Amino acid sequence: MIKQPALHPVGLKFDSDKPRLDLLFDGMPHALEEVARVMTFGAAKYADHSWQRVENGYTRYLAASIRHALAVSRGETHDAESGLHHLAHEACCVLFRLELALAALREKEAAQ
Repeated sequence: MIKQPALHPVGLKFDSDKPRLDLLFDGMPHALEEVARVMTFGAAKYADHSWQRVENGYTRYLAASIRHALAVSRGETHDAESGLHHLAHEACCVLFRLELALAALREKEAAQ
């Protein structure tokens, strides 16, 4: 009996056009964990995901990120209230703004 060659000698996964999320998790685990701490602090202070419903959230989180950036510029490292790094607060605010901007874009595209 003659053995037929396999059509695909190795397993295939067509994901070359997808984002490499492993680069994010493997490349900056400490930063991501610190941002998660900021979000945990915020969830305990307010409620889980309440940032999504803040009125004028994009503008208010822009202002908050600037306040944290200015604190770093003054030489501060940690937020007095949370005890967490100002850069983690700033990153969290930027991520909030990005998520809000992408959600608004998706809604606009869906309406067309």
